Amino acid sequence: MSTKRIRLGLLTVSLLSVLLLLFFIFWTQRLTNSTYEIKGYVSSALHRDIPVPANAKLIESQGYSDHPTLTLSETYELKHIGGEQGLYPPEDYFQKLHEAGWTELKEERMGHIHVLYKEEVRIAIEIREDTFQIFLFHSDEDRRQNLG
Repeated sequence: MSTKRIRLGLLTVSLLSVLLLLFFIFWTQRLTNSTYEIKGYVSSALHRDIPVPANAKLIESQGYSDHPTLTLSETYELKHIGGEQGLYPPEDYFQKLHEAGWTELKEERMGHIHVLYKEEVRIAIEIREDTFQIFLFHSDEDRRQNLG
């Protein structure tokens, strides 16, 4: 009887080991497939001082003629830029923005939207899982002219 129990115990341990190995392989593949890669930077058409990953694909440009605060926006596609469900902002991209002189206004952050400024220019960057959108705000001078 004890030999059967030992065999059953060894079989259980073997099956658990195989399941654990399969889970580990699945998990590492998932993490590998959910990473993004930035291959250098180019300037955004919105503003020459806004770096954009060179391998990001511009999918939409939009102008806001009647919007009270926005002037223009660009939407880019870069697989997995924001991590799963856009919950993980790309630290290396924000580091590049910082190196280019942009400062994030952390108190104005709203979920996926990060507000940054440089000199008299304010932008917002909305990070999603596979896309990011850059918004250019009206300058203070534009706002004063619109108010009369």
